[in-house]
Amino acid sequence: MTQLNRDQLVQLAKSEIEEISVHELKEWLAEEDVKIIDIRERDEFVQGHLPSATFIPRGFLELQIEQHQQDRSKPVVVYCAGGVRSALAARNLKEMGYERVISLVGGFNGWKNAGFSFKVPTVLNEEQRIRYSRHTLLSEVGDAGQIKLLESKVLLIGAGGLGSPAALYLAAAGVGTIGIVDFDDVDASNLQRQILHGTKDIGRPKVDSAADRVRDLNPDVKFIAHREPITSENALEIIKGYDIVLNGSDNFPTRYLVNDACQLLHKPLVDASIFMFEGQVTVYMPENNAYGYESGPCYRCQYPDPPPPGEVPSCSEAGVLGVLPGLAGCLQAVEAMKIITGAGELLVGRVLMFDTLDMSFRTLKIQRNHDCPVCSDHPTVTKLIDYEQFCGLPTARNLARAADTLDLVTA
Repeated sequence: MTQLNRDQLVQLAKSEIEEISVHELKEWLAEEDVKIIDIRERDEFVQGHLPSATFIPRGFLELQIEQHQQDRSKPVVVYCAGGVRSALAARNLKEMGYERVISLVGGFNGWKNAGFSFKVPTVLNEEQRIRYSRHTLLSEVGDAGQIKLLESKVLLIGAGGLGSPAALYLAAAGVGTIGIVDFDDVDASNLQRQILHGTKDIGRPKVDSAADRVRDLNPDVKFIAHREPITSENALEIIKGYDIVLNGSDNFPTRYLVNDACQLLHKPLVDASIFMFEGQVTVYMPENNAYGYESGPCYRCQYPDPPPPGEVPSCSEAGVLGVLPGLAGCLQAVEAMKIITGAGELLVGRVLMFDTLDMSFRTLKIQRNHDCPVCSDHPTVTKLIDYEQFCGLPTARNLARAADTLDLVTA
């Protein structure tokens, strides 16, 4: 068997593959999208890489390439620092059946020396690499997805049954900023389902016990407490500082308020509701959202008008299976993470409904209402309104109006 030295092996590899110069690649990228793989080591990659490159270290290339390029008929450009390792790697991919594997002559150094732009990535520190290692192993998340999570800001409406599991899993996942709007205190009756809080927290503000739990779970997370009711006066100001909103409220005025505010601010809203043994989850994606997703129906498309007061009993009236909001809140966290990382198909235009008594799950499609007062092409609601009055609930203002009317009648 013929023995080859290093130079002969590299020369043989180059004779069996296609190569491209940095200038040719630059022109090619201006015309079409090309899969580019950076096969250098991590310490090289973090110093800079081609803007559209996918990072797969040389030792994992054959093991991971199929996760990033399944179609072996499409071209793949691989590069290293100078063009030697990439030539050998390209030859191996060709042996795997990839029809057109191209090695970049001069590698990243040649690209940089030519004066072409490159990207210096945000990277995980060593502690974060350990904490989020099970995420970064997923090709749909990876380092880039985890960094997106760390840079994201998610607002939870309520620190109750839905907000508790959502907050815990978003914090564990490394969502960098978590805000919670809640003005209630912890009650003993909450502990059957609101797992953010414990017996020692009874009587404390929910946002305070939530803050302690989240910070203990993950010091990477910045927690912001909004200990106030969300109203038409403060909703826009609170929500505008976040990327995504999770609605865990249990009353109709808040549900309509949060929906309208998210539509006006173009913020994705992950909505859930529960009743006794049943739950449902969906995503309301507004137009012109920062993530570039296609828009879908909003809450008002699905429910144009609220039910009459008292028609739908609350959890305190009808009861609720303790684990039910846990399931719904976890599903909300999943959808939020999918929005952030771009993984999977979102529940936009679909409602996931489940019944824990027979453990059945079904998905219903919902259509956009072209006459929707909020998200249609010609909306009639262009600012937040009096939602208590809209939902027919008594407020101080409504009671005062009723008293005035009564005075006029009696007079």
